[in-house]
Amino acid sequence: MIPETPPSPVPAHKTAHKALLAATLGYAMDGFDLLILGYLLDPIAQDFGVSRVAASALVSWTLFGALIGGVLFGVMSDHYGRVRVLTWSILVFAGFTGLCAFAQNYEQLLVYRTLAGLGLGGEFGLGMALVAESWPPAQRARACSYVGVGWQAGVLLAALLAPQLLPTIGWRGVFLVGVLPSLIAFAVRYHVGEPEIFLERRKSPRTLNSLAPLKALFADRQTTKISLGMVVLCAVQNFGYYGLMIWLPAYLASRYGFSLTKSGIWTAVTVFGMTIGALVFGALCDRYGRRPAFLGFQFGAFAMVLIYARLTDPFAALIGGAVVGFFVNGMIGGYGALLSELYPTHARATAENVLFNIGRAIGGLGPVVIGLLAGQLSFEVALGFLASLYLIDMGVTLWIIPERRGQPLD
Repeated sequence: MIPETPPSPVPAHKTAHKALLAATLGYAMDGFDLLILGYLLDPIAQDFGVSRVAASALVSWTLFGALIGGVLFGVMSDHYGRVRVLTWSILVFAGFTGLCAFAQNYEQLLVYRTLAGLGLGGEFGLGMALVAESWPPAQRARACSYVGVGWQAGVLLAALLAPQLLPTIGWRGVFLVGVLPSLIAFAVRYHVGEPEIFLERRKSPRTLNSLAPLKALFADRQTTKISLGMVVLCAVQNFGYYGLMIWLPAYLASRYGFSLTKSGIWTAVTVFGMTIGALVFGALCDRYGRRPAFLGFQFGAFAMVLIYARLTDPFAALIGGAVVGFFVNGMIGGYGALLSELYPTHARATAENVLFNIGRAIGGLGPVVIGLLAGQLSFEVALGFLASLYLIDMGVTLWIIPERRGQPLD
């Protein structure tokens, strides 16, 4: 049964828009950095004399670092505040991304990427918690989807700039561009206030070493089941996204003879599809509920990845990429809204960061697994394996994840 239409939206307060802008800009810088890394893998592999699969491990280790950062910054945020800790995470991410430009060998670069991942791990969950707590229930999923669109904007910027920047300033110069998030950190700190619900809940005494936020993720059997279910959903989301976005430019080059510029055009078209998908998904979430929206997009991702693997025409691959992107990454904002509704305020940022980043760490294996399957078998087989994961997603959504649309936050 389709849930009733929620009541008329309450106009969001001015501070809610500031929170949305801060979270969106921070997440845009993350998207820019991680996508542009996909264009840097080949020159990095050549400079340091490592294989392309080894180079792709830079993505995986960045996401493993994000898992550690997600736990660290999530717990700190539930004690010190979303805005303050979001600023710290952006500065950590920017600083170590800049250091990547000065790496003297592959091992050193791997360390810097992992440490940059610490900051990356904080930005998704803290931004989503900040937005979810600042916007009214009837617009919560839509607002969180706008944050997801920020990621797409960063990815699109990377797709457009990478072909021009790389031949001009090299991969080291491109990493220096990643220092830009530090400029955003100050705007976040001084122009955005903490959500009222967080300030109210903060009145209860807690200590820095308290494990209460982490314990809340496994408070009882039902909560533990939901937490594990959310890890599965987040893992499939990230596995599909990184597996596609990191390796498909190389797939297009080998199958259709796409140049770096044409691969950039494909990425831009795909990101456009992802952006439209995120906007549509957020609207559907707020109108019909989280579960119907997730199930529809999960089935769409399953079907479109299978169809895409069988395309033979270059133009069809470009258009098909937009449709694949619409479903595969349109769901990104939904995780922020869903996680915010499943856990209380004193553990919300921890839940957002820990569960999403566990999924992101698992999903970070996507580039390695897709690369190995494509090398040993074929890209078609690799994409078929990816499509099957969305069937698991649908089962988890149907039998584990509850519907919390329109409910006030605890």
